[in-house]
Amino acid sequence: MISGEESGGGFTLVEHVLKPRALAAPLHRHSREDEYSFVLAGRLGAKLGDQILFAGPGDLVCKPRGQWHTFWNAGDDEAKLLEIISPAGFDHYFEEMIAISGSGRPDPALAAPIRERHGLEIDMSSIAALTAEHGIKFG
Repeated sequence: MISGEESGGGFTLVEHVLKPRALAAPLHRHSREDEYSFVLAGRLGAKLGDQILFAGPGDLVCKPRGQWHTFWNAGDDEAKLLEIISPAGFDHYFEEMIAISGSGRPDPALAAPIRERHGLEIDMSSIAALTAEHGIKFG
């Protein structure tokens, strides 16, 4: 990972490794950051607003701030992608969530103020429809 401090505040870079047929996150949107996913390996599925798209190695997927989106591994092999988040700062969200998660999922009562502080909205009710529609699993 490249932190915001290392990039001078311009961006954060995170590597995501997704298990086969795994949903990365429920539908969500950022109020402060744009996200760009560069696929290194595997097949990525993404929902951007009302649009569904698929991407493979070498493809770049843009998820602009303010747009509801999510992504998943749409293949039967592990998928790897680099996530560029700009401007920087959202790396602190990941750090805070890891700190409250321990070895499992974070307590929703502790996670809510972290999401709010970082300008992130999540639609947890989207999980059932996404997993059913795309044959994927969450968690």
